Amino acid sequence: GADAGAVADLLLARGVTPLRIEAESGQAGAAEPSRPVKAVIAGWLEPAIGAVDLMLFCRQLHTLPAIGAVDLMLFCRQLHTLLRSGVPILRALLGLQESASNPRMRAHLAEVRRSLESGIELSMSFAQQSGLFNGFFVAMVRVGEMTGRLDEVFDRLSRHLEFEMFMRQQVKSALRYPMFVMAAMVAAIGVINVMVIPAFATVFESFGADLPMPTRILLATSRFTVSYGWLLGLALVAAGFGWNAWRHTPEGRLQWGRFLLRVPVAGKIVRKAMLARFARGFAMALKSGVPIERALAAVAQTVENAWIARRVDGMRDSVERGESIVRAAMAAGVFTPVVLQMIGVGEETGAIDELMDEVAELYSNEVQYEL
Repeated sequence: GADAGAVADLLLARGVTPLRIEAESGQAGAAEPSRPVKAVIAGWLEPAIGAVDLMLFCRQLHTLPAIGAVDLMLFCRQLHTLLRSGVPILRALLGLQESASNPRMRAHLAEVRRSLESGIELSMSFAQQSGLFNGFFVAMVRVGEMTGRLDEVFDRLSRHLEFEMFMRQQVKSALRYPMFVMAAMVAAIGVINVMVIPAFATVFESFGADLPMPTRILLATSRFTVSYGWLLGLALVAAGFGWNAWRHTPEGRLQWGRFLLRVPVAGKIVRKAMLARFARGFAMALKSGVPIERALAAVAQTVENAWIARRVDGMRDSVERGESIVRAAMAAGVFTPVVLQMIGVGEETGAIDELMDEVAELYSNEVQYEL
């Protein structure tokens, strides 16, 4: 594989859970990684256009629209309809490839078809497209292959992706208002310091008296802003780039996910939305026949919060050591009493999937009410 993530996806698609993955270079017979999208499109266009045009096209490929959740949802829904109608998988993928409006999606589907034609299983073909189909998607397709119910799996995946998009929009709505208020406060303070306070400074100076300390601080702050405003602007831009780079590091993602859960008012909505996504994904994986350990590992990739994902991974480790699901959930420390109670009842009755669906519906409604 090209990297550790690609190797892990391939092994999980085969039902193997890797404990450690190490890089080895220069070894003969190593598996060739899947070709990048640029190479695939270049292979299509090479006979028709010159080398210079091909180079320019590949250089501009990154400007094409990325594959979003809507593209994946429509792909799953259309593939479900074709498979349910009895269309063979290769013909179905060819039809979807030709009708796809996104060039990147067409290239990935071409790679999936090529892998299938070479004898690789469908789940492994999806796993080779690193960055597009996550572990949850691959695990669900793997179960569909084993049970012969691929059409049902793709129907559930399309519904799951639709629910994911809805909850993601709800989280953005919850965070948009406090961010807008903070931006408005910063802009208002800047306008006051640059335009309002200097107009009163001459009036204060004409008094010829000692001004109170708060007033002197305010005047000094205004003078500094007017004189060194450009420096403050550069510092803010540098801080923004630094914060963005830190947020994409493993530790930054972890701390940022934890911070989102602690934001006043909005943090409660974010937590409920993440719990709804966890419950819906966990229920769907269990209904499809995915083992609990693999279901937890796959669902951890869908919550899009590194802090909660770390806790869900801890749950999986506890379950593998023989702990009950409810005890592992209690030790995670991210679930509300309602979720813990539902998990406990579901574990006793063997209906965790049904109760998790109810939890997802409950918190989805609560998120809308809170908004």
